[in-house]
Amino acid sequence: MPRLSVVAKSALAAGLAGLCVFAPATAQAPTLAMLDKLEKGEWELRFRDGAASKRICLRSGRELIQLRHNATNCSRYVVEDGASEITVQYTCPGDGYGRTNIRRETNALVQIDGQGIKGSTPFQFAAEARRVGACR
Repeated sequence: MPRLSVVAKSALAAGLAGLCVFAPATAQAPTLAMLDKLEKGEWELRFRDGAASKRICLRSGRELIQLRHNATNCSRYVVEDGASEITVQYTCPGDGYGRTNIRRETNALVQIDGQGIKGSTPFQFAAEARRVGACR
């Protein structure tokens, strides 16, 4: 194998370093891992505006994202994907859109803020969700 000159070695090293710097990093899709840490089971939602509380069965935590939209054909865009807080914006064709922020206090207690449009009616809410037991 031919020996490389000092200049050639330097050029090769610089080229390899450049590849490392400019090579695109593999993009990782948001995981919303914070929601996976929430305890599964029945959760009670208490709305701060005095609206009637609601109970839902939490299987993945993602049920908390679209509280006003039950459609499954909604597209989601993760705005924030932190260890204790997530924000997701979603659009449901023909039914409106929303933006939900969920802040985890414990694995059995979260604070939720949501806003958007359901049909043609705007909504905004703040709620506390707490695990109350097993799903019925």
